[in-house]
Amino acid sequence: MVKIKDKKFRPELICPAGTPASLRTAVDAGADTVYCGFQNETNARNFPGLNFTPDEMKEAVKYAHTNNAKVLLAANTFPPAGKTALWKEAIDNAVNFGIDAIIIADIAVANYVKETYPKQRLHLSVQAGAPSVEAIKYYCEEFNVKRAILPRILTIPEIKLLKKDIPCEIECFIFGNHGLMTEGRCNLTNYATGLSTNMDGVCSPASHIKYKEDQEKNLTAQLGEFVIDCFSCNQNPGYPTICKGRYLVSHKREGYYAFEEPVSLNLAKLLPELVEAGVDAFKIEGRQRSKAYVKAVVSAWSNAIDDIMEGKTPEVEGLLALTEGHKQTQGAYESKMWR
Repeated sequence: MVKIKDKKFRPELICPAGTPASLRTAVDAGADTVYCGFQNETNARNFPGLNFTPDEMKEAVKYAHTNNAKVLLAANTFPPAGKTALWKEAIDNAVNFGIDAIIIADIAVANYVKETYPKQRLHLSVQAGAPSVEAIKYYCEEFNVKRAILPRILTIPEIKLLKKDIPCEIECFIFGNHGLMTEGRCNLTNYATGLSTNMDGVCSPASHIKYKEDQEKNLTAQLGEFVIDCFSCNQNPGYPTICKGRYLVSHKREGYYAFEEPVSLNLAKLLPELVEAGVDAFKIEGRQRSKAYVKAVVSAWSNAIDDIMEGKTPEVEGLLALTEGHKQTQGAYESKMWR
């Protein structure tokens, strides 16, 4: 295990909150910071039953601040041309509620914040797809971005080199959905359902998903008109997204995962190396998850970071049961050849 040289610096733990109840759960479980969104397409988890009304967001910020936690607003989708009013309203409300930072992807939204609220802290969303020194520097210089959330395509040596040359903090995912594609540039769900991940905030909307079970108890998952996968009764199916589906093609005898398997990111074993690489904040994915999930995951990772800072080996083996398809990976962080 890599030994932590600077034990005075403890990375921030950024945790998901899809509902007001989940936000309170995350704060109570040890989250340093919680991220959430409004109930509309301004955020990339725009699902029915999720997210916050303005009144709920106002109260959530109060609750978090009372309990020494921060709140970040995810305003990380791309407005259609000429239709930025909804994003401006989200920014206005968040700033008035005392939000700690706004996570943005679109340059028009970033520019609105810069010109209207120059003192408001901005974070660059992974949806912006900025994996290089040049791209991150641009956002820092033009919009005064204070932190960049890195795409899940960089190795730890690459992160370490990048950190030396950019003028802002860095944040990276450590647990949850491992959806890659080209971050912020996915059109597959739009092709299948007519709804866009990056503009409508909806990836594989539940309203377009169907499950069918045959006489042998095999389960077929369908998104729109397309069959995504088929599982036997002794397999653990993941949530049906096109990028994690199995497909039949002429040169393969059986269906195979064309893009990636249903699998969750888990970087517990790499935490010390990430700290030494200069990562300022660790992010957990999962705003669509339950309160029970949030409590278990946040508690485990809060304790894991404490263990790392004390030179101990973190105990997070129990999290495997909460991964997608009960599978986990260290992804590109350890090697570009994770598949």
